[in-house]
Amino acid sequence: MSGDSKVLDRDRRLTLPSRLPQPLHAWVMQWGTAIVDGIAAIGDLACFTWQMLGWMFTRLPRRGTLLTNFYQVGVLSLPVVALTGTFIGMVLAVQSFYQFQAIGLASRLGVVINTSLVRELGPVLAATMLAGRVGGAMAAVLGTMRVTEQIDALTTMGADPIHYLVVPRFLACLLLIPALTIMADFMGIVGGYFYSVVILGIDRAAYLHHSREGVVGFDLFMGIFKSFFFGAIIAIVSCYRGFNCQPGAEGVGKAATAAFVYSFVLILAVDLFLNIALDSIYFMVYPQGPVLF
Repeated sequence: MSGDSKVLDRDRRLTLPSRLPQPLHAWVMQWGTAIVDGIAAIGDLACFTWQMLGWMFTRLPRRGTLLTNFYQVGVLSLPVVALTGTFIGMVLAVQSFYQFQAIGLASRLGVVINTSLVRELGPVLAATMLAGRVGGAMAAVLGTMRVTEQIDALTTMGADPIHYLVVPRFLACLLLIPALTIMADFMGIVGGYFYSVVILGIDRAAYLHHSREGVVGFDLFMGIFKSFFFGAIIAIVSCYRGFNCQPGAEGVGKAATAAFVYSFVLILAVDLFLNIALDSIYFMVYPQGPVLF
């Protein structure tokens, strides 16, 4: 082998290993950047929440500001929550009737419908509708105010934007989502009763009797208790995304979309852990478990 070829072969052996780690290096850099950005975002969200809680426990907003947000969050959300709850109750009746009829337990259908609604579907559906209708709107409004520098103008005038803009929306979501959850539960129970008794022909007395026996007060408490966490998640995530909106109309749209997506994912995650904790308490209070049959 000539001297030139030996030098060329040596250069190849030296340069080839240095090229192999490049994809791995890019992969590590990409994941490292994502993790660091995620940790920074969590810390920023925690600071945002701490400032909001500080204002909420030191000075409440004006009554007029609170009532306006209560109307927008609570009253205007009632129709969509009631309609959704009604159809969910009917869907549960449709999906469960033939299985229960096959084993001769059609009259027990109300137990499953009512328990599913008050424990799980009612609060989750009410929170989902609130995140879609209110959360996205809050992120869009605050994002527009950020893009048009209205939030900066509030700071310049000496008003704290978190106290003026975030605290009323947080209180509205936190205090009114239990009422929306109760509405979703009630309309779902009515919808399930209507479809089961009027359309499917299940005996009314047996349906009501088993429904009353199967649902206890702790079931309703579980749904309402979880709804407080869902309302807080919707308000904090939506307001945070609006406050940190990127410039331009595209940034406002992305903020509204991210507010709903992140809220929905967090609602499901928190719902899982709350169900685990509350179920353990439930079986401490009712060791025999739920009465379904």
